[in-house]
Amino acid sequence: MVRRLRAARLPVHVWNRTASKAEALAETGAVPAALLGEAVRDADLVITMLEAGPVVGEVLAAALPALRPNTLWIDMSSTRQAEAQDFHARLTAAGCRFVDAPVSGGVGGAQAGTLAIMAGGSEADIEQARPVLEAMGRLTRVGPAGAGQVAKLCNQLIVGGTINIVAEALLLAQAAGADPAAVRAAIRGGFAESRVLEVHGQRMLERNFIPGGQVTTQLKDMHNILAAAAAAGVALPVTSLVTERYESIREVYPQADHAAALLALERLNPGQRVGDVPDRLPD
Repeated sequence: MVRRLRAARLPVHVWNRTASKAEALAETGAVPAALLGEAVRDADLVITMLEAGPVVGEVLAAALPALRPNTLWIDMSSTRQAEAQDFHARLTAAGCRFVDAPVSGGVGGAQAGTLAIMAGGSEADIEQARPVLEAMGRLTRVGPAGAGQVAKLCNQLIVGGTINIVAEALLLAQAAGADPAAVRAAIRGGFAESRVLEVHGQRMLERNFIPGGQVTTQLKDMHNILAAAAAAGVALPVTSLVTERYESIREVYPQADHAAALLALERLNPGQRVGDVPDRLPD
């Protein structure tokens, strides 16, 4: 994402809790900062991309004293809606502004600058951020602060559910005597076509579980979806089942790609397996 910002000739200071990750971006023209305060002190706009809401909260608390008034903070992490709303309240109280802008598209989308960016915040703040965000992908305002996280959760709900359905389809094809690769090819282009069938269906056939999105990350998102559903007063029975399937492999394959939903399904069906190639799993 930093490389896309630099390709758009935007000046960028970078900070990471692991200093070497920031230093590696110096060759792009980005300026590594040893301290968080140095990175944000003179910024008009601050972007965070971190693993979860509690970490965003810690970084925000540490950075607040160094922010100048009216700084626009854009959090592109995936958090709970309530956490995003809390960040908005804390920054507003400090005389700053906030947009939550989580993304979808994975590592490939980040590298290509084609991320789907779902932004929650005021129209004026999002318009100010537009040239920066559009250097990284396609921007859509989906509502007020916190709404970006709702959109991301809807995205992850569809992704997590569809990955599990694709796994079931391929296992059924194999168990019932059809060629799962041929079945996948046959149904592509029809109503069952999806990016998940294209990418993760192929991963399952190749039994390639080297992570893009990890099981632990998908499970975090599933829990956040259920929390948002509870807050909104709605029941999501399929989401609850998908969460259970990922829970069943959390301790065994935590760092595997979320296509490892296939492994969870195979554990539920002893003796059944898609294909005969060995599994590729993270070390």
